Amino acid sequence: MNDYNKLLEMWREEKKRREEVEGEITIVKGIGMNSPEMKEATETITQLRQRISELIAINKSHQDLMGKQIVENEELKRDNKALAKQIDDYFNARLDSVRKSGA
Repeated sequence: MNDYNKLLEMWREEKKRREEVEGEITIVKGIGMNSPEMKEATETITQLRQRISELIAINKSHQDLMGKQIVENEELKRDNKALAKQIDDYFNARLDSVRKSGA
């Protein structure tokens, strides 16, 4: 019976230690989630998520504007090429006219 009582006492001590540790874990978790540091971190995370959303919107707007500018730039290049061809044609026609007149 002595061994039984010894084992029973050891079991009770281990149970008590386990309960104390579980209680401490609960306290630490509760304090950790409600600590000023955790509240500040949560606020910072919220602010950063908001800023990311704003930056994504700005980026999309920028891409839309740049896309429009690229299209406009391509149109200007086509217009410039057409004008250059018209000027070249006009100049060549005038040069031919001058050459034919014997100058």
